[in-house]
Amino acid sequence: MDHSRFQQQCCTFIIIIITIFVAGLATKTESIGINYGQIANNLPSPENVVSLIKCVGATKVKLYDADPKVLKAFANTGIEFMVGLGNEYLSKMKDPNKAQTWIKTNLLPYLPSTKITSIFVGNEVLTFNDSSLTSCLLPAMQSVHTALVNLGLQKQITVTTTHSLAVLQTSYPPSSGTFRPDLAPCLAPILSFHDKTGSPFLINAYPYFAYKDNPKQIPLDYVLFQPNQGMVDPSTNLHYDNMLFAQIDAVYSALGKLGYGKLPVHISETGWPSKGDEDEAGATVENARKYNGNVMKLSSKKGTPLKPESDLNIYVFALFNENMKPGPTSERNYGLFKPDGSPAYNLGFSLSSASSSTSSPPSNDAVKNGTSGSGAPPQPPTSSNGYLAISSATSLERYHLMLLSSSFLLPLLMILKF
Repeated sequence: MDHSRFQQQCCTFIIIIITIFVAGLATKTESIGINYGQIANNLPSPENVVSLIKCVGATKVKLYDADPKVLKAFANTGIEFMVGLGNEYLSKMKDPNKAQTWIKTNLLPYLPSTKITSIFVGNEVLTFNDSSLTSCLLPAMQSVHTALVNLGLQKQITVTTTHSLAVLQTSYPPSSGTFRPDLAPCLAPILSFHDKTGSPFLINAYPYFAYKDNPKQIPLDYVLFQPNQGMVDPSTNLHYDNMLFAQIDAVYSALGKLGYGKLPVHISETGWPSKGDEDEAGATVENARKYNGNVMKLSSKKGTPLKPESDLNIYVFALFNENMKPGPTSERNYGLFKPDGSPAYNLGFSLSSASSSTSSPPSNDAVKNGTSGSGAPPQPPTSSNGYLAISSATSLERYHLMLLSSSFLLPLLMILKF
């Protein structure tokens, strides 16, 4: 064979391999999401948060409102944003004109520099048992979608809402998953909306709550993705070695029973607290490290036992410990990071450049009022900034992938040399 032709073929082959490798990295980070809540008075500025998001490999952020400082700070980063319209907006958003005004005011100024891909209208509305909110939910979703159509944005921004796992009547075994009968009249038209507009069904799933409520009956390894015997669904014969996948498939089963089994299910919140009260079993640093670390590793995997070809889209809760969140101690300790930008526990990512740029000490007022620690929180602000989550592939994992790729490409480079 002609040497120059051989060299050209080798170059082409290397380019193909590099392309496949880069595409593999893109797939690996495709489903990583993080919830960015801000119920705190000691968090770093949004500009400094950008580096934290990047250091954990996140490509998606879920924001509980449309904070202009955040949307501006993330311009030209390529990070996708899901923004929230709080429950307090639902009655107003029933009016398409008001929905359009909201979009023009809160989103349009940041497009397309900031990559806004979804609006979630309302948070866990159906399980609030507030009939006034429930009756507003679908009309508000429809109005927001209509406004996006009028503005020509419907192809780049979807409209959805988030649900608590409490919308299920039955979740075990996964094949028996069914929605609460009393919610069926509300859910059916919402599912039809998702089907017609191509938006995902969002669920907030926390194996931690199941374990906390019944620590003697539920194996800790099963909820933490540690090696365990797991369980077999007697109806499908599918094996489950972790509770989160069982919960996701229970939702798929419930959707299937209503004729919407093909709707994509995204986990809009999941996480584990690193600290809790005496009656909050399992809320420890080690358990949080194991759960969130293993959830992050799921970014390289695809599908659940029931839906092995479906993408896993998971948003881990949460980016920061938020000192002004009401409720038990655990509520203020879901963060992957402390407010100064340092990791709440070791998950393997490097903060050599990020931590120094994100360190933002509490204000003098915060220190004076004793709100910079993990004690009882002051009154939360009247904002829709919420309770959310994060998921990511670590930079360390990507480093190992690079090493593997380099060792594979080295012989090819040696061929070219000679």
